[in-house]
Amino acid sequence: MTTRARYPGAAEYIPHTDDLAAVRAAAQSCHGCDLYRDATQTVFGEGAATASTVLVGEQPGNDEDLDGHPFVGPAGHLLDRALAEIGVDRDSLYLTNAVKHFRFVERGKRRIHQQPRRTEIVACAPWLVTELELVAPDLVICLGAIATQAVLGPKAKVTELRGRIVDAEHYRVGATVHPASVLRATDRAQAYTEFVDDLTRLFEAG
Repeated sequence: MTTRARYPGAAEYIPHTDDLAAVRAAAQSCHGCDLYRDATQTVFGEGAATASTVLVGEQPGNDEDLDGHPFVGPAGHLLDRALAEIGVDRDSLYLTNAVKHFRFVERGKRRIHQQPRRTEIVACAPWLVTELELVAPDLVICLGAIATQAVLGPKAKVTELRGRIVDAEHYRVGATVHPASVLRATDRAQAYTEFVDDLTRLFEAG
């Protein structure tokens, strides 16, 4: 029988402050789960500190891990394109991920993304909770299943919530696919159109 890893979690690393920059700095030293051991650095959220809308993704990818900023790789470029198409300024948003370290396996010289485990999502959750408390958005848009479950709970399904808005305790929540899934789609043009349609509905409804 395999024993699932139990991590101490991020809570003990979070400073008692309402300064988002101080929280971001503290996250660089987080050892709440084992992902920090192989990742280059913590990739914390960025953007407008009082944004009315927060976008939450899964975890940093290879480019984000090396660069230290969220959504700067191929999926981030696709997201930028979609936001520009619907007239939303990325600088007006706050962008973050449910998990702050890159989980991967090495294949030769390449680092291949791996989906974070539930235990890692739970361990990292205090950072996301703190970000949402400090930014205090009106709308949270979840990009993909991991983000949707991190915000709404493990039973939430992006397939059922896609393009819809639901009410949470402190903000409204919308969901769509992660832009990386658009890049992997067989019909990328159709997947991109549906992604843009989702974002349009969510921003208009929010």
